[in-house]
Amino acid sequence: MTDLPSTEPVADTGMTRERWAALLTLGFGVSLVIMDATIVNVALPVVLEELKLTAADAQWLNAAYALVFGALLLTVGRIGDVHGRRRVFLTGMAIFMGASVVAGLAQNGPMLIGARLVQGLGAAMIVPSTLSTLNAMFQGRARAIAFAVWGSAIGGMAAIGPLVGGWLATDVSWRWAFWLNIPVGLLVVLGILRALPETRDARAAELRDWGGVLLSAAGMGALVFALIESEWYGWWRQESGALSPVPFALVAGLLLLLGFVRLERSRAAAGKDVLVDLGLLRIRSFRNGAIAALIVSFGEFGLLFTLPLLLQGTLGYSALGTGAVILVLALGTFIASGVLPQLSRRASQRHIVRTGLLLEAIAVGGLALSLSLTVSTWVVAGWLFLYGFGVGFATAQLTSLLLADVPVAESGMASGLQSSVRQLGSALGVALLGGFLLAQLGRATHDNLTALGMPPAASDGIVTAVRESAGIVIAGLQAQPGQAAVARAAGEAMIEASRWTTGLAAVALLIGLAATIALPRNAGHTGDEPAAVEER
Repeated sequence: MTDLPSTEPVADTGMTRERWAALLTLGFGVSLVIMDATIVNVALPVVLEELKLTAADAQWLNAAYALVFGALLLTVGRIGDVHGRRRVFLTGMAIFMGASVVAGLAQNGPMLIGARLVQGLGAAMIVPSTLSTLNAMFQGRARAIAFAVWGSAIGGMAAIGPLVGGWLATDVSWRWAFWLNIPVGLLVVLGILRALPETRDARAAELRDWGGVLLSAAGMGALVFALIESEWYGWWRQESGALSPVPFALVAGLLLLLGFVRLERSRAAAGKDVLVDLGLLRIRSFRNGAIAALIVSFGEFGLLFTLPLLLQGTLGYSALGTGAVILVLALGTFIASGVLPQLSRRASQRHIVRTGLLLEAIAVGGLALSLSLTVSTWVVAGWLFLYGFGVGFATAQLTSLLLADVPVAESGMASGLQSSVRQLGSALGVALLGGFLLAQLGRATHDNLTALGMPPAASDGIVTAVRESAGIVIAGLQAQPGQAAVARAAGEAMIEASRWTTGLAAVALLIGLAATIALPRNAGHTGDEPAAVEER
């Protein structure tokens, strides 16, 4: 296998057969991570019911994965620069597949959450390795084609994921939602061994900034813990009257992250190696694109966490039906990714990203206004298709734009930093929007049952069950004789909570769109030479 240890971009030699094989390996490697997330989201209600998990467990299944993913991206991105991105990619695939086997064997919440933590480690090794390799291998016109194909591979796998996940959860077992990673992962491993060249930064020093590693990981962990557990412990005091750990964790997380920034700056000033070069933030396209990516990930992942709970718990969809509906979203992404190579010749990446984010915001806002207990499947599918089409425009092109002006020698570090920003946004989205959904669901259920004339002694148990199951018990109430009024009250509460949550996701996407205004007009160049990295 050819090594590419140079710190310079690989010459733009066009799309040869070997480069196509390498590109497909990279695309399907990262899309396996995406497919796993979509399958788990669709299967989540079935997992909650079978393992008797709470809504807090459901949040941690997603947030723990995102937390480890985001906390370690910086570290493994740097390790890839030093020791080879192909090697890190291959190791990450092995860890990811091993954790998938354990997740499928899980008998309780802690075992499943633990497996998801290890999956996050594997994913953290996969994503920056694929992005930095892509950034090093393709330049000039081939770069636009490469990122479009990369996005199409993600869209195609995301299209398969929800439907397959729904089928497995309905007719086979949710455990195969994890075990399916094994055959797909083995194909990716074969591609790594046979088609992918090794790339590294010949000037990168061995990682010695272990203080930075600990501060960044602990800071993000404390921050996400505070956001997720605030709904259960309370912001200041628990129901027992004891002080809540939430404000302490929140303050500790912020202080640790501030300490991380100061440490990196002091080490850089002293000429020592750093985990992340904060000088990357002086590159306008990278800095402003990262801000947009943080906000967009917040809205996107918050929506994808809450949507399957609404469809299956309240609107009566099976897991297979939920997968079919979300398939429409992924289909929109796949189609949009397919037209990007032609579109990129006529419009800048900046305009494509802004168009995609506008379509996302319109679709999510329209979905929020359309939600009701009798909403048509076609209405939901239509808005999700438009949303997916916007994602296809925005996601891959925003990633390419972020890295366009980054020196190839720092592509691993930059890939890790931008992926960390995205994962922080996704963890915050699941934590904040998920927590907001549960708070609104509990309040609205209480109000609706009170309006029915139900005394608190009778309604409190229902309110607790509805909130702690994230609405999954509503389907059971609908099936019980004599509980029609109670089930409708709880169902309307879930609709109201989902409207608010989805509306907030739309607002977040609009804020992300506004953040792209600060992107340089010439960001995402398509010339053969890398752009200058100085502040413009």
